[in-house]
Amino acid sequence: MPRPPLPPFTLETARQKVRMAEDAWNSRDPERVSLAYTEDSTWRNRSEFLQGRAAIVAFLTRKWEKEKDYRLVKDLWAFHDRFIAVRFQYEWHDSKGDWFRSYGNEQWEFDGEGLMRRREASINDVPIAPGDRRFHWTAPGPRPAEVPGLSGEPF
Repeated sequence: MPRPPLPPFTLETARQKVRMAEDAWNSRDPERVSLAYTEDSTWRNRSEFLQGRAAIVAFLTRKWEKEKDYRLVKDLWAFHDRFIAVRFQYEWHDSKGDWFRSYGNEQWEFDGEGLMRRREASINDVPIAPGDRRFHWTAPGPRPAEVPGLSGEPF
């Protein structure tokens, strides 16, 4: 089934695609997230390589078992035709209660139906004090409108 907006992307539709991805990931529902990808989608996430929706679901299930109270903010970096690049930050804590902010960049490639066929993510984690957290909203769920994007602009 098509997953609008479809390529080729405009500034407006690229921003919409980024926000849809952010909202899905903030749901912390691996099945929901996986539906945005082709059946044979390929991923590089840090140093892990995945292929297919079942692998994506398994990966995200492991991820969110480790990364508690995950809250993500993505910003459009660039786009062209069927490609989108984003930068993102997310905050989470481990089972001991230690907080982290993860900084990253992603490159996405979409098929003609608007499904992501390739995702490549580079991510670095930085320990933070609980008082240094930036992303305060009730999770899981979308980022509230009053929480700005990484550029400080409302999204």
